[in-house]
Amino acid sequence: MSTEQEMSDASHIHNFTNDNTDEDDYEEDELQGVEEEEEEDEQEETSSGRDCNILYGACRRRPSGWSLGQVLDPRSKWVQEWSRVFLLVCATGLFVDPLFFYALSISDTCMCLFIDGWFAITVTVLRCMTDVLHVWNMWLSLKMANRRFSPHDAAVSSGVGGGGRGKLHDASHRAVALRYLKARKGLFFDLFVILPLPQVVLWVAIPSQLERGETTRVMTVLLIMFLFQYLPKIYHFVCLLRRMQNLSSYIFGTVWWGIALNMIAYFVASHAAGACWYLLGIQRAAKCLREQCGLMDGCFPRVLACKEPIYYGTTTMVRDRARLAWCENRQARSMCLDSSNNYDYGAYKWTVQLVTNDSRLEKILFPIFWGLMTLSTFGNLESTTEWLEVVFNIFVLTSGLLLVTMLIGNIKVFLHATTSKKQAMQLKMRTIEWWMRKRHLPPGFRQRVRNYERQHWAAMRGVNECEMIQNLPEGLRRDIKYHLCLDLVRQSFTCDLSGLTEFSFSSGQKRKMKILHSNLETINLSPMSIYLFLSLWAASSCFKLARMDTSGARGFPH
Repeated sequence: MSTEQEMSDASHIHNFTNDNTDEDDYEEDELQGVEEEEEEDEQEETSSGRDCNILYGACRRRPSGWSLGQVLDPRSKWVQEWSRVFLLVCATGLFVDPLFFYALSISDTCMCLFIDGWFAITVTVLRCMTDVLHVWNMWLSLKMANRRFSPHDAAVSSGVGGGGRGKLHDASHRAVALRYLKARKGLFFDLFVILPLPQVVLWVAIPSQLERGETTRVMTVLLIMFLFQYLPKIYHFVCLLRRMQNLSSYIFGTVWWGIALNMIAYFVASHAAGACWYLLGIQRAAKCLREQCGLMDGCFPRVLACKEPIYYGTTTMVRDRARLAWCENRQARSMCLDSSNNYDYGAYKWTVQLVTNDSRLEKILFPIFWGLMTLSTFGNLESTTEWLEVVFNIFVLTSGLLLVTMLIGNIKVFLHATTSKKQAMQLKMRTIEWWMRKRHLPPGFRQRVRNYERQHWAAMRGVNECEMIQNLPEGLRRDIKYHLCLDLVRQSFTCDLSGLTEFSFSSGQKRKMKILHSNLETINLSPMSIYLFLSLWAASSCFKLARMDTSGARGFPH
């Protein structure tokens, strides 16, 4: 690798120094047994012939028996962009799963429980779309190498050579895939969070239970299966957030995205709490209808489930006498569906106006409003003595307390990060104004000081480069200075030599300088060395031309 590439690599060294101190549990599980696998990786690397390019984010090797394509660098640009997209996909998946609850509804005319077929199809398609993107991310994870910055690399980078760059610790496709397969939060955990449990329960388990008349048990089964997968899904989302923060120290790069992510998390939590509240409200309404059915002669539990468990909007004639008699039961209708004052609904009394509502949008928005209100106010819930309702209320209130505290704290931190530098600048300007008044500086000097401070702030946004670089090791500090000055060296090189060749050299000498420059680049000299060599050559040529002009043999071309 050329010296220019080494200096460019050294400029990125700060991206790797945080890995050893901020590794999360996922990386610790992935890196179990790395010491034993390094020798195997080196043998495979020498036998199969692998060509790694750290700068371009991929490792290429010759085809072998186990080939999954290029080994991907987790810090390459497109991989990080995909990680951000996948983070939003996971957030969308957390929003889609509670929508399965709204597929259950109660018929206002027949007072029976059914599944909204078209809504169930829509939610199932949305869930399948997020699962497909999750499968694609699993395929990328099978090829995703693990990149760490070792202490040896840190020692090398801080020394004279400055060549430490961090490396991909996975040497082959086989090592990359096996590490992902063996990780505790690897392939099997990713497979678990995309298992089609809600789809199976909604399309298979619930219709069979409705046909048997088990209306109250339907909501219990759906809620248990939902929590069984949804809670690990939240944990998976948190692990993904921590992994992205450990890789790049930020997720989207701006403070406002951090505030937006916290608001999205709070909104999704309100949506999930509202969906559970709606489902438990339907269960309370079904319990009320079951009690009224028990008081009626000739009523049996199968009447409480509609004749067609999955309803697609088609009208069918009801000819069953028991169902017709149940539809005309005004006492059951007034007790359970018309008003929430006749039956003890407790915290679910507002769901009475939703369980028989035909508007799908109102079914979704009103529980979200209830979730936001409940998580924000920490109370105002009227609960019965039923243990499940009490546990649900305790869980919602505790979660709301934690979420609101975290939301306010994170937003405060983000806003402080955006305003702290401006406040420091304002304080500095007030101090400068006080000093200029104390020293009785003329108005012209004061205006020049103000202009300088404003221009310096506009250029650096309050960042002190000298102070930042001062605490770094000597070798790393030198490499960063070389990298920062490289563009200036190139500009000065081009400007000086072009002016020199224009006013001092003939066309033949210009060609000699270009040939010499190309020859120096072919032997992989650093730009600084090329610049110094050509400067000395130009100075000696100018000296020779000056001597010839003094002796009258030759003058400078004009």
